[in-house]
Amino acid sequence: MIQELDPVRRADVDRASRLAAERVVERARRERLEDVMVATVDSPVGTLLVAATPRGVVRVAFPEEPEEAVLEELAADLSPRVLADPRGMDAVRRQFEEYFRGRRRRFETRVDWSLAPSGFSRRVLEQTARIPYGTVSTYGEMAKRAGSPRAARAAGNALHDNPVPIVVPCHRVVPASGGVGRYGGSEWRKEWLLRLEGWLQG
Repeated sequence: MIQELDPVRRADVDRASRLAAERVVERARRERLEDVMVATVDSPVGTLLVAATPRGVVRVAFPEEPEEAVLEELAADLSPRVLADPRGMDAVRRQFEEYFRGRRRRFETRVDWSLAPSGFSRRVLEQTARIPYGTVSTYGEMAKRAGSPRAARAAGNALHDNPVPIVVPCHRVVPASGGVGRYGGSEWRKEWLLRLEGWLQG
């Protein structure tokens, strides 16, 4: 018969397990065996899963995306060496926290475009990354800046597939006809972010 550990021993086992995991991550970081770091960020729009490579933030996932599926995507498309590393992600997490508190208007972290589409869609995302805090642009304007003035719908599709929302602020692109338009992370999040930045009132 298997006996359950008493609470004190269970706490000791949990602590030892946590320390062992931290040592593994630290060694992987030291020996540069860590290709992708992941960590969670608690926010008013839900817990975000954020991933980064040495080149920059590569993925931001909203809670509706199953964590296991996102990790499998990272492993398949980037590298199987994906490690949970909250400490290694401290600087990135801090920027998110400052943004959500209204204390940061611009992310200073670099973007790794490895999971972004190519061609026109990539150009749309690169132009979107330049939209200043507290302002918006339209889908048509983003299509024009990306080199295809009549491709507003395609620009919308590119923004819907943005792998790094918030950092690349696709929430700042709205329809010319009014309203906030669609958003891959749900329209209520788009409205919340635009209110945080002062473009939407109320």
